[in-house]
Amino acid sequence: MSLLEEIRQAVIEGQAKVVVPKVEQALAEGMAADVILNDGLISAMAEVGQMFEDGEFFVPEMLIAARAMSAALEILKPQLVAQGVEPIGKVAIGTVKGDLHDIGKSLVAMMLEGAGFEIMDMGVDVSPDAFVGAIQNGAQIVAMSALLTTTMPNMKTTIEAIKTAGLRDDVIVLVGGAPVTEAYASEIGADGYAPDASAAVRKAKALIEG
Repeated sequence: MSLLEEIRQAVIEGQAKVVVPKVEQALAEGMAADVILNDGLISAMAEVGQMFEDGEFFVPEMLIAARAMSAALEILKPQLVAQGVEPIGKVAIGTVKGDLHDIGKSLVAMMLEGAGFEIMDMGVDVSPDAFVGAIQNGAQIVAMSALLTTTMPNMKTTIEAIKTAGLRDDVIVLVGGAPVTEAYASEIGADGYAPDASAAVRKAKALIEG
């Protein structure tokens, strides 16, 4: 098995302690950071997403794989910057005002990062103004999560705030979370809805590639 394949396999299996020294070894041997990123990490996370959709993986396996990918990415980031590797897009992600749920949002953030997006993780209880500020700071996608039916209206409030700021045409709005539906996303004027992290990656890629 090649070193690149070993890196890929370690990410899929969620072995952070294996993948980190393997990535360091690959860099030491002169492998380009973008090759490790694309053929190692991104390729692994694409397979993890597919396994999730096929029912072979569940949320815990995805989380463990995403954490292994994040650990590897930390080592690659300085090299990618030095190489001038551009992310495919900049995503501001957060749980809406009044909602303190974190796990789903964090998993989506890690999966998006594993797909090559730059992530601005805004955390939980994010105000409409904070999302507007993120767009002003270059976010091309706003990804909002709500886990409570009582906080879902804050997705609409945030979209209204983006419109009021005159930025609606500059950004793609993605929504998700347990109580959120495709119909609700359409009703509040979002650009897309994703039922899970794997779908969020697919949707974000499709929308940014236009």
